[in-house]
Amino acid sequence: MVDQEERIMNIPLNEIKKSPASKRASLAMKRVRDFVSNHMNVPSEDVWIDSSTNEEIWKKGIKKPPSKIKVRAIKFEDGIVEVSVPRE
Repeated sequence: MVDQEERIMNIPLNEIKKSPASKRASLAMKRVRDFVSNHMNVPSEDVWIDSSTNEEIWKKGIKKPPSKIKVRAIKFEDGIVEVSVPRE
């Protein structure tokens, strides 16, 4: 019996550059949540984003989020998915 499933994902955030500069980082966070929920087959309410991912996106401020981000998603038995930045 598998109690958890783990995946490393590269999430493209290029589309965010087309949105208004004052909303880019917050839209990037929504894009991460939607991408992970879609690929892990869970509702977006069950995706928990770790503060390390939040800090990585907001590192350069609201106007300049990264164009892509690498995350580690772990899906537990109860359907909750935890998203964090993988440690090198």
